[in-house]
Order: sequence, then structure tokens, then C-alpha cells
Amino acid sequence: MKKHETVLAASEAFYSALNSVFNKDPNPMSDVWLHSDDVTAMRPNGGREVGWKALWTAWKNVADVFEGGSVEMTERVIVTSGEFAYEIGLEKGTFYPGGKQVEVAHRATNIFRQVDGCWKIIHHHTDKSDGAIAVFESLES
Repeated sequence: MKKHETVLAASEAFYSALNSVFNKDPNPMSDVWLHSDDVTAMRPNGGREVGWKALWTAWKNVADVFEGGSVEMTERVIVTSGEFAYEIGLEKGTFYPGGKQVEVAHRATNIFRQVDGCWKIIHHHTDKSDGAIAVFESLES
């Protein structure tokens, strides 16, 4: 399998895990992320997490708030170099925080690192999206 195809598979696994979070199950996130102190995420409202422990707490909090939904990466571009790869694209979908329907369409960047022959996500960043801002701000209160 070509490197590009294995990164694509890792990305698809991340979005499957993200959709599990939206449906109240954060556990698949543990499989797709590298568990290290230097992993990061930047949320649509400007919030951020550094380190696996902080990320894991954030994913569990998101799972507690959402009541369904799904997001997919579209217009994907993947670039690989050595043990690192990144992808950019548009996340589009619908999710239901607190029973309220929210449509999302925002830009996203994901960075992956190959460890022991397996691609793991090490960074996830999404731009602001009006519907997502209020949702993620509510997670901080």
C-alpha cells in the first residue's frame, strides 16, 4: 500500500472516531491519536489542548454534550514527507449538541506522524464556524 493510501486510511479512521464522539462514544479517539505530551488540537472557537491527557478530557467532554451527528472531510489534499504527513480540506456535516441541529462547514488541517509503521494523528485544527463556535464555547462553561 502506498504512503498516501495509508495516510488516507488514518484520516478516515480519525473521522470515524470523531463521528463516534458525536454519538457519545469517545473511546475510538484513543486508537487514532498518538498518546504523547506534544499532540495538539485547536477548536473552532479558538480553544486549544496540548498533550494527550488534555485532549482525552476534551473528547470525553464533547461526547457528553453531543446527541448525534456526523462530519466528513471533503476536498482533501494529503502531503507526505518522511515520518510526517498532513492533510487539508473542508469538514462538512451536521451534529446535535443538546438536541439542537448545527450545520458545519469549515476548513481543517490534520497532521500525522508514523510511529512503528502506523500513522497516528498528532494535530487537528479547524477554523471558526458560526454554528460550531457556540457549541464549543458551551463546553468551556
